[in-house]
Amino acid sequence: MAIVKEKVIEINHFTDRLFRFKTTRNPGTRFRDGEFLMIGLEIDGKPLLRAYSVASPNYERFMEWFSIKVPNGPLTSKLQLIKIGDEIITNTKAVGTLVLDNLKTGRNLYLLATGTGIAPFMSLIRGIETYDNYEKVILLWSTRFAKELGYNKYLEQLNHDRNLRDIIQNKFYYYPSVTREEWKNTGRISTVIYNGSIQTKLGIENFDKEKDRVMVCGSMPMNIEFKKYFTEKLGCKEGNSSIKGEIVFEKSFVEKC
Repeated sequence: MAIVKEKVIEINHFTDRLFRFKTTRNPGTRFRDGEFLMIGLEIDGKPLLRAYSVASPNYERFMEWFSIKVPNGPLTSKLQLIKIGDEIITNTKAVGTLVLDNLKTGRNLYLLATGTGIAPFMSLIRGIETYDNYEKVILLWSTRFAKELGYNKYLEQLNHDRNLRDIIQNKFYYYPSVTREEWKNTGRISTVIYNGSIQTKLGIENFDKEKDRVMVCGSMPMNIEFKKYFTEKLGCKEGNSSIKGEIVFEKSFVEKC
């Protein structure tokens, strides 16, 4: 595995648990929107790496990352202390299941995320191919508290972003929610999926497994719950690099760090 050094060029700490940062991008680093790389730091002369989804789209010259802070985490306890100009290390070959190539073509694309599971979808919702393939791109993102929705203001204005509006063409729909405090949307995203109220809230068509596609990235309990609902109850087939399906899951989740 080839390892390269990248320089930190931007940092934003959302809360005492969450931060995002940008790094330079080696010309040899290739990834599809939704994939992840191994990134980390050299600790005592040895590389310490974890899987992180690239949050920036693949056409950007930089790479963006979204991370939790674990006080005693082998990597994140040190990664959260980085400053502009510091170096991190990454590999150059990306992998992952949350890519458009693993899904059948369809009408609407649902992106279901909790916590830092938003990261691969930040890449996909800014990707050119995503909007070429689907009529609507629907992001549902849930965190514990509103302050943890670090990208919320940005996402609410995404359709009007002057650099992206020609790509997005008003096809982006967004529903944020929190689970541990009263807010404009309170509750788990599974609730609005199961009772069908998300379609009313966003003014979109009812979910149809023959036409619509789903990507899921979040905690393992969330993955298990949605897999049971979409594959066992609705009959959606899970896609992978060999067979295109109606739904895909990412299991290499950053909160394992």
